[in-house]
Amino acid sequence: MPPKLPETLIDSHVHLFPDKGFDAIWKAFDQMYQVPVLHHLYHQECIEYLRARQVGPIVYSNYAHKPGIAGSMNAWNRELLNRSENLFCYAAFHPEDDEALAMAEDILSHPQVMGIKLHFLIQHYYPHDSRFFPLYELIMDRKKRLLMHLGTGPIGNQYTGLDHFKILLKRYPDLPVTIPHMGGYEYKGFLDLLDDHPDLYLDTAYSFWHQAPGGYDQGTEALERYQDRIVYGSDFPNIILPRKDEIEGLLSYDLSSGIYSKLFYENGARLIQSACPECIHFCPPHVHTAY
Repeated sequence: MPPKLPETLIDSHVHLFPDKGFDAIWKAFDQMYQVPVLHHLYHQECIEYLRARQVGPIVYSNYAHKPGIAGSMNAWNRELLNRSENLFCYAAFHPEDDEALAMAEDILSHPQVMGIKLHFLIQHYYPHDSRFFPLYELIMDRKKRLLMHLGTGPIGNQYTGLDHFKILLKRYPDLPVTIPHMGGYEYKGFLDLLDDHPDLYLDTAYSFWHQAPGGYDQGTEALERYQDRIVYGSDFPNIILPRKDEIEGLLSYDLSSGIYSKLFYENGARLIQSACPECIHFCPPHVHTAY
């Protein structure tokens, strides 16, 4: 284990789906990106893989790509959480579902649910669509969070991008949001937002592989400046390059061990404690072998 990594990691960006969901996503990766996913592991295998590599708390998400599936997805989430320790979730939501807000309110009541995942690239809505406003207000009222995929990388569409998010923040400047992938490819623009929006965070997923084009490009200074507002996430298992290579990419910035402790554990722990206060005593991780 590299000396600058904390003994236990929190992975704040993992995907867990029912088996059929994973099968569909892996097929979409082949078609959209024309690059295969490295790890065809189903949900329990994913958990075991990460536990063996010094990950303690795991924050996972899934999303409803069409109306009518968020309810069954969240029933699956509830069952998984009920039998799993040290596991936390951003649950599914679709604005066109009957009783969508009531279903969101129900799943947000689970003590291990941190909030809701919205994937605007896939769901084909703008983040400032008024149909989401009741959800945003519920999230703030319940002191939960949103995980919002709306960056332009590795691919974007008309629904993604920094400008759309800025429109949303004009209406809800205090919205508690984590933006995956460091906001790529608009890294600087999303980093700049951190100064004025104290409950906005970024995660590192897919951003620090040196061998991949289009990665994080804002240097060491921004990582140091915003060390309290960035959380480590792997995007496991839907990754196309080795997980450990991205960890090594982060370590190559040669930040202090204190900063790496924040990125890989403390910041993620703070978000879990805030959104899931009934679960503030994390269970110890399983024995690990390597990162």
